[in-house]
Parts: sequence; C-alpha cells; structure tokens
Amino acid sequence: MTHPRYPHLLEPITLGSGPDALTLRNRVVMGSMHTGLEDHPWDIDKLAAFFEERARGGVGLIITGGYAPTKRGWLKPFASEMTNRLHAKRHERVTGAVHDAGGAIALQVLHAGRYGYHPLSQSASDKKSPITPFKPSAMSTKDVDHTATAFAKSVALARKAGYDAVEIMGSEGYLINQFLAARTNDRDDQWGGSAARRMHFPVEVVRRSRELVGDDFPIVYRISLLDLVEGGQTWEETAELALHLQAAGVTVFNTGIGWHEARVPTIITQVPRGAWRSYTARLKQVVDVPVCASNRINTPELAEEILAAGEADLVSMARPLLADAAFVAKAMDERADEINTCIACNQACLDHVFSNERASCLVNPRACHETELVLMPTLRKQTVAVVGAGPAGLAAAVSAAERGFAVTLFEKSPELGGQFRLAMAVPGKEDFADTLRYFTRRLEVLDVDVRRSTEATADDLAGFDQVIVSTGVEPRMPAIPGIDHPSVASYADVLSGAVVPGKRVAVIGAGGIGVDVSVFLTHEEEDLDDWMAHWGVGDPALTAGGLTEAKPRTPAREVTLVQRKTTPIGIGLGKTSGWAHRAVLKQSRVTQVSGATYDRIDDEGLHVTVDGERRVIEVDTVVVCAGQESVRGLYDGLDRDAHLIGGADVAAELDAKRAIKQGTEVVAAL
Repeated sequence: MTHPRYPHLLEPITLGSGPDALTLRNRVVMGSMHTGLEDHPWDIDKLAAFFEERARGGVGLIITGGYAPTKRGWLKPFASEMTNRLHAKRHERVTGAVHDAGGAIALQVLHAGRYGYHPLSQSASDKKSPITPFKPSAMSTKDVDHTATAFAKSVALARKAGYDAVEIMGSEGYLINQFLAARTNDRDDQWGGSAARRMHFPVEVVRRSRELVGDDFPIVYRISLLDLVEGGQTWEETAELALHLQAAGVTVFNTGIGWHEARVPTIITQVPRGAWRSYTARLKQVVDVPVCASNRINTPELAEEILAAGEADLVSMARPLLADAAFVAKAMDERADEINTCIACNQACLDHVFSNERASCLVNPRACHETELVLMPTLRKQTVAVVGAGPAGLAAAVSAAERGFAVTLFEKSPELGGQFRLAMAVPGKEDFADTLRYFTRRLEVLDVDVRRSTEATADDLAGFDQVIVSTGVEPRMPAIPGIDHPSVASYADVLSGAVVPGKRVAVIGAGGIGVDVSVFLTHEEEDLDDWMAHWGVGDPALTAGGLTEAKPRTPAREVTLVQRKTTPIGIGLGKTSGWAHRAVLKQSRVTQVSGATYDRIDDEGLHVTVDGERRVIEVDTVVVCAGQESVRGLYDGLDRDAHLIGGADVAAELDAKRAIKQGTEVVAAL
C-alpha cells in the first residue's frame, strides 16, 4: 500500500537482479559514518546493538563505517579492517543482529590513502595531505595492483560475513579519489598520467570485486560528484568514470561531496538543507542504475521531495539516524513531528571521531552507547520535578517520562528552550528549532505536566520524590567602567531581539557565543545561489573540482570582535566546523582584536589597550559575550536532596552537548 505522506520514500526498491538481488523495504539508507566502535574487537557487540536499534527503527539499508582492505589503508593505527576470515566471522554478530531486526546492511570498504593517520600510509603519489601529519609513500605499480585485489577480497569477505551488500568508498578524498585527481596523482604508469589512466584503479577495484562475488551481489560505489579542491575532477571525467564503473559491475551509485581537506563546508549546519541535490540529479541523467542522494538531508519531507522530483532513487542520511534510530518508523506511523532531527552540529559525532573518541550525538546521547546508557522502565511510580526547561531540563523531563515517572516541568518563562532559543536565532543554526519542536512534542505525547511562566519555589518541590534543578545561566557582565552605559547590551538581549544594535558594533568576548553574535550582526539574507557564490562553489563542467572565485559578502554591520586572550580568535571552536565559522567572520569583514584590555565604555565607544597602545573602537553598540554565571538560588535554598544539572551545575559556553547528556544520565541513574 502506498504511504499517504511519503509514497516514494517508503516504497521498496530492488537492487540488482537474480537470486542475490536485494529488496529494501524503503528508500532510506543510513549512510556510512565511522563511530569508533569499528576499531576494537571488544566493541563488536556494542556496534551490533547500535545497528540493531536502527534496523528495528525501519531503515532500508545500513552502511557501516569504513573497513580497510589492507593495513596500510588503515584510518589510524590498528583501525578497522576486513582482511581475513576471522574478521568475517566476528562480523556475523553484526549482520545477524541487523537481520533479526528485519534490516539489511552493507560493509563499506575504505582505503585511507594519504588520509591515514599513521606512518605506513601510502597513496598514488607521495604528496602529503594538509590534514594529517604523515607524508605517504608513493605506491609502486605492483602495490597498486595488489591493493585493487585486496579491495576485491574484502568485498568477498563481507559477503561471507553475511553482509547484504558492500559500498566501495570512492569519494571524500580517500585513496580512490586520490588516484582520480591530478591534484594527488602525478604518476606516469598505467595508473596515472591522463584522466583515462587515473580511472583505471577504481574500475579495476569494481571489476575484480564483481569477479569474486558474482553477478548479483549488490556493489554500491560512493562517487565524488564535486571534489571542491584545486586539481579535482571535471564533470566530464566524473560522468565518464560513472559509465566505466557501471560497465564494470556497480549496482548503485551513492554520492559524495567534497574532500575532507576542502575549504567549503558540505555537511555542517550552516550548509542549506538539500544543497547538493542537483548534482545527484545530474548523475542520474548519466547512468542507468539507481542513484542515492546524500549530504544535509535530515527530514522525511525533504527526502520525499527529492525522490518525487526524480532526482534520486534512494536517500542517504547518516547523522539523522544517529539522532533518531526510529526516524523511519516515525515517518511510517505519520509521527514525523516526533523525530529527533539532526541539527548538523558535528559536536558529538565527527568532532569526537576526529579527536579519536567514540561518536555520539548532541541531541541523542544514547547513540553509540545503547548498551550503556539505558533508560529502564521504573519499578516504582515516583514523582519527579524538573525545574528549568533548557536543554538539560528538557532532556531530563523527557527521559524521566519515558522511564515511567510522573513528571512535572517548571519553567519561569512563557517559552521552553532556555539558551537554546538564543542559539537558533543565529544564521546557519535555524535547525536548532527542530530540537525544541522535538522536545515539546515528546512532552505532550508523554503527558508531562508542563508549567510555563511558573517560577518554582522550595514549597512547590516539597512533595516530589525526586527533584532535578536545571535553572540554567545568566550572562556575565564584566567589571568594566561604563558597563552600565546605554550603548551596552548582553548577547541574550541582542539574540532575543530585545535590543537592536546600531550599524557599528563592538563584541566583547570571542568564544563561541561571540563568534555566533558576530555572524548574527553581519548576516544578510541569502538563498542557495548566494551561499554557493559566497563559498566559491561553481560548476565542475566549467572548472575542475567545482571551485570558482568567491563572491564577497556585504555585511549588514561593521563589527569588531575583541578578546582578552592572545590566542587566535575561534581557536576553541569545533574541530570539524570551527574553520568554517572563522571563514565566515573573514568573509563578513569582521575586525578581530586579540590581547585587549578593556579600559572603559563611554559615548566615544569601547576604550581598549592592545600591546601597550590605547585606542578607541568607535561604535554605536557594545555587545557583551563574556561568559555566563550559574543560576543556583533555588538549589542553594533547598533543604532536601536534589540533582543539579546543565548550566546551573557548570556555566560554560552554552554547552548543549554536555547539558543533554547530563540530563539523560541523571535520569537513567534514578
């Protein structure tokens, strides 16, 4: 029966033909994402539980994180690999768990090439990557031949392990991409020297894999449609490659956008939703096999729109399935408003992985911790009061209600969300509103007693079995002479709209909030074409790699961002997204001042001393982003035990990741 809201997204599809053809129950693919659980044998049961929960949630096809075909292809020392029968045998626990849950799963085979974070790395040439410390050795002609065969053997081992398909990683700047681009392949043998010879390696990988697994076993190939680096592929080369790969035996093309070293953001929250769909649509016009769209697709509505427009046959969503394992089931049951939407923040997923930590999810801290962070049903019906409806309080209230506690949530303001409401006002962080939509809807479904515009007192809390205090933070106002001048405003007043700054603004404090406020103050409305132009994204049919000259931004205000620290501004921002936020400051011509002493604020503006020299920053408004102070009056006045969480516990840079995790963990331990 056709689904009334998502007829294309929830329609089955068959990949391949013959007895080994794979029929998926819907068009949703959980895209590959390394979690850190792949790298150690003792984590295999945790990995199985992680995938099992997503399979039980209804996803059509799961693709694992990348497994190397050789040790020299490791992502890091002793990282995941699929190179022998023991590995295949161990993976039967993963494939068995997914199959028992009614799902299908593919193993991704990935050779890191020069992205390998170890001294054994090798690539098409000996050119060092700008994002790793090790210079790779150039592969010999024999090495290349052996590596192509190793890929094929890994594919065969995956089939032996019970995987329903494989994905060969040919994008994001990993080894296969390194062979394809003149940027990283300066060989003069049969594996390089011309575009045609650079294609030889991926075609051989697919051809040899097909020989080992037969005609019907599905082989997905992740193809780079837009390299976004100088010396990348042209569209003509990409289209030719796709046809050669199809002839060699590719069953499905999954799409990749950008190398990891590219200076254009491709998946973080400031990237418009569905930004790259037109490139997938272009590939679909070239090949005859199914094509999968990917990158910044995080709602069933957008996925359905892409499929209905004929731009793709499947849709890949990796981080959205971290955020909500039941994404597909909720869409199927017409409960899309209950989906915990991925906000593309990268803070607990990619930032963790690139810091050698286990991945998780800011909005769902249970992700990759399914066997450890368990919300067991309560054995005794207790009453729980949660005071404060910021991220920590919302997480605690929802988690407690899910466990079966009778929950009352007190919030002194008319709106839920606390500091998160300020964050979602920042351009590029609009998706944060979906987190508040999710929590608000869950409170309704779970029948939580929500008391807005109610400031809880000690007497109000007296009769509850458990009390959780999450009263949040308030902006810190530093002791600067003139801090009470009419030109001064807190970041909260500016982001909430209570204060509209003038055309010339000084921002005091250059942490994450100061950077966000600077973006807020300089931002002009832009559509997708504007966004692409500002980042220099062009047509790969016209320029190799799809890069062109960036169009300057026209900032809405003249902003000076000032900090006491002497370190570069924005140095403490997210590992995988901070560079893009710093780039926006530069594009918006924000003046950055480090090592400043704040002397005073008066009618002239902000007086500072930098390197022993006094100066005046002439502005209309001074916005203070100098940190926060915990609001603990209620907690300190209680004469009973209570749990203190979120900003009320530790006031630090609006850390929603820590707040939501803490709120969930406190309730799990009740």
